[in-house]
Amino acid sequence: MADQKDDIALSVQNIHKSFGDKVVHRGVSFELHENEILGLFGGSGSGKSVILRSIIGLEHPDQGKIMFEGQDLTQLTERQLFEVRTHISYVFQNGALFDSLTVEDNLAYPLRAHAVLTESEIREKVQEMLQLVDMPKASKLLPAELSGGMQKRAGLARAIILQPRIVLFDEPTAGLDPVNTQRLLKNILDFKKRGMTGIFVTHDIPSAFEICDRIAILNEGKIDRVMTVDEMKKSNDPLVKSFTTGAHIR
Repeated sequence: MADQKDDIALSVQNIHKSFGDKVVHRGVSFELHENEILGLFGGSGSGKSVILRSIIGLEHPDQGKIMFEGQDLTQLTERQLFEVRTHISYVFQNGALFDSLTVEDNLAYPLRAHAVLTESEIREKVQEMLQLVDMPKASKLLPAELSGGMQKRAGLARAIILQPRIVLFDEPTAGLDPVNTQRLLKNILDFKKRGMTGIFVTHDIPSAFEICDRIAILNEGKIDRVMTVDEMKKSNDPLVKSFTTGAHIR
């Protein structure tokens, strides 16, 4: 994990967000360092996914900045955000594959949209990614023919195929049985060893402890605590313990 201040991959600064009368964020601030995975904990409805969606431009904060590579993402046009999304990718909770496309074409989609490659090079890259997520024979299958775990691993492969600077994980293990959870975590850890930087939103505390370097706790609209996984495991702080004991989940 990077620990130098000039090694910041993303900086969220004083984000405020309301939906009508419901105030979700009241000044959210945190920093994501290069080559770390930052876990984001919070109760249901605390706005964890809203933060991820704000980073990628699917939500627009009412106030504050999200700084990435010298630009404030909250001020970008949709066209500019299209370019940013080649550098910041999103792993959706359900895999979010295109139902009518094969696995191969799902993974090829971002390459065809953003990369200058021949069809042969695209197929080679897709097969390489499928090998990395333990799905080498799945290229011609449709999403409906995949198990839930395979859909999520295919979604992970598609999110990473452009080698983004940052990967945003939105409840990636939700709905998976223990065996498929471990398969997915192994894939994420393999990518982490290659230098992945990411934010991991989850209610799955054991998975977060396995994947993350630090944990940020979202509480009452702000980041209340940021600590390493070891610090969190050892903490006697009541708020922290409400997560580690499962009392705060759901």
